Amino acid sequence: MPDQSKYKVGVVLSIDELPKKGGKPLRSCKVDLGNETICVVTSAANVRDNSRIVVAPVGSSVLDDSGEEMEINKTSVGGVMSEGMFCDSHMLGWKGGAQGVAATVPESFALGSQPPDEKPRPKGVGDNDDNGPPPADLPGLFQKKLKLSKEEKKQAAEERKARLKAKKDAKAAAPAAGDLKEGSTG
Repeated sequence: MPDQSKYKVGVVLSIDELPKKGGKPLRSCKVDLGNETICVVTSAANVRDNSRIVVAPVGSSVLDDSGEEMEINKTSVGGVMSEGMFCDSHMLGWKGGAQGVAATVPESFALGSQPPDEKPRPKGVGDNDDNGPPPADLPGLFQKKLKLSKEEKKQAAEERKARLKAKKDAKAAAPAAGDLKEGSTG
């Protein structure tokens, strides 16, 4: 694992789309690291203005796709000088998060500070708070619906027919009521 002591928390000040030259679309980002502003060229789609992101500046090292340590140098990417790289969860050794998606941190992390050792969770998620687990009677997101018995299906069909008939009767009654009003004014 590379030395992460040089990694810094930065905030994206501006983003400029670069002309696409074949591969993924690139964007040039001005990033405030607290004591300096640098330019980082990225293909990470989740980067937005005011995003608070973990940056590996020039002089630090990261793991490449093959797991080899690679030093970050000032390099021309897409015709623009890039002075660092946005880190993803994998580079930081965090659990969760996708490779190639810039690692974001909450605003509570100061600009220029070192990133946390593990992925920050939204408030209340994963905390050992007093709320406890959700009630057991709540249906799961992917829980299958219970099958209806023949009698329940028959009753539901009758209710649906009654609703449709009532709706049809209401439509039929509406023009008839309109005809009565027209006839009474004349």
